[in-house]
Amino acid sequence: MQKGTSKKQIGVELEGPTKTHGVGVFLELRKRLQSGLLIVGKNVAISPADVVVTSGESSLHIKTPKGELSLTLPAGVTFEQGSCTPTPAGDFCEEELHFRLRIGVTGSPDEEASDSAMETLRAKETYCFHCQGCMTRLLEDREFKRVLPLPNCNWNAIVDDWCCHPDPFANRKLLPRAEDCLLGDTFLLLAKDGGCAETLTEEVSLVGSKGGPDSKKSCRRLALISCKSCSLVLGEAVAPETLKLYITQVVVEPAVGDRQPEASLNRSLFLQQTVAARLLGLSTSLSTFHFSIQTPDGKAFLLVWLLNGDSVTASVPKSSVGPDPHGPSPRATRALKLLYASPSDTGGQQRDIVSSWEANAIGHPVVLPLSVCEELLQVIDDSNATLPASMCCMRSYEVAYLRL
Repeated sequence: MQKGTSKKQIGVELEGPTKTHGVGVFLELRKRLQSGLLIVGKNVAISPADVVVTSGESSLHIKTPKGELSLTLPAGVTFEQGSCTPTPAGDFCEEELHFRLRIGVTGSPDEEASDSAMETLRAKETYCFHCQGCMTRLLEDREFKRVLPLPNCNWNAIVDDWCCHPDPFANRKLLPRAEDCLLGDTFLLLAKDGGCAETLTEEVSLVGSKGGPDSKKSCRRLALISCKSCSLVLGEAVAPETLKLYITQVVVEPAVGDRQPEASLNRSLFLQQTVAARLLGLSTSLSTFHFSIQTPDGKAFLLVWLLNGDSVTASVPKSSVGPDPHGPSPRATRALKLLYASPSDTGGQQRDIVSSWEANAIGHPVVLPLSVCEELLQVIDDSNATLPASMCCMRSYEVAYLRL
């Protein structure tokens, strides 16, 4: 299936059922609503009578002609026995079986997600910074007297509204002192130390459009900071003695004795959890659900509309439905549900979405390195590809889940 063609026809034109993306069983539970949706592909079961759903200890059992599937549920989530009932699948009735079910939830349905380094850092405590790619220790035993949030990324634009004299911050950067750590939306600002030369490399790169009508302004120089061990781009040098490290590129851990860092984390999972938790945190603090994922030159790369952060999901391909004595049971995991559109898509519906967002200044900017934007889009597209056909599009947007 080519991106931008048949998937959009599913959600916009609805010209008839389209083949699922190889999904055998898909489950989405909503903790706040205490309900759920189960979708079973007709390549697994032909009729609702072929599907029997029962409750197990911390699990959900789904019996089909292809075999029995056991999904491990998060702590505090249980299936209400006998509550699973068939529901119409609409235009996708030839390809999918849909069921509604009820769940019980103990504890708060709004369990907070870890916000990576943003939640880890505290004043007057000691930390080590590691490269996320290879877990090389980049900065050792850094203790900060102050850990302070930076103002909103658009703060310069509103200075005139609250300042009665000429802008005192014009052409000035907010930089940390020697023992400060400043927190941006997606990055940390901190001073270099004596060990940086041994673990980090710096290379000047040009970003922005070189062929635009005002190429001098649209093209600027960035001093990129990379890990000397694995060459992963970590951030930028925003001043000769100041580092800007993106939270998707570093792992921050308390410095406790001779504790050794864990083995390199799965990149896709780390990126999902870090970005999802940060978007959820920003959504709560800023009371917004719209985000524009941008590159450092201010170019929109991805438009994201958060739907909910209380989902528990599992997507199991047809080939994995049935008993597997050699493998663990699939797990249903917490996830952030979102709609997304890429400004680079050429489809008419996508262009209309992008034009509307730009005209109405929709979307809080979230800045990430270009390579990370590309990784994130791939992760989101991969999530979309695991969804049943009836779930992959909504209101001309594409749908995805990021694990929390």
